[in-house]
Amino acid sequence: METFADYILSEEDFIKKIEIVYYLSKRTGIFFGNSVVFKAEIARMFIDDMKIDIDRNLVLTAALLCACKKPSNPQDLSKIKGYAKEGAEYLATLGFDKRFCKICEEVNRYSGSTPREKESDILELVDNFGGMLLDRPERPGFPVDEALVLLEHRNMRDKDNIYLQKFKEFVCITEEIPM
Repeated sequence: METFADYILSEEDFIKKIEIVYYLSKRTGIFFGNSVVFKAEIARMFIDDMKIDIDRNLVLTAALLCACKKPSNPQDLSKIKGYAKEGAEYLATLGFDKRFCKICEEVNRYSGSTPREKESDILELVDNFGGMLLDRPERPGFPVDEALVLLEHRNMRDKDNIYLQKFKEFVCITEEIPM
């Protein structure tokens, strides 16, 4: 019998994949919205534009689902710290394998999972960077150049992310920012 994981991973069309997750969210109440699509689109552009040698379909599916248990109240720090792990556990019930769930759990570093999957490094970058570009109730979105500086010197300072330099190059090329 086909699982949800089999179904969505067999769909390679990005727009159709977004529609599948949209309908899943309507049926189950998982977190899904414009911010998820925005970050997944950043991931898609990064992979495609920079010709990153990675399973594109796997990363884009993970980008659409890794925040599935993200809390609607961002003030609850314990929920923020645990949503990726809780989401990974939920995704396992939908038939996703351990590696896929680990990739989703590693979107942030709260679980302390090591060694990290290379796909997780892409999710981490787009989640951090995309989140800074978006308006939040407590602050307006940052300009791209400022978000890039914060990504490198605050969010990713002292963190080993194999794609950070390539991601900076991608943003600079895309936004025509001198390196």
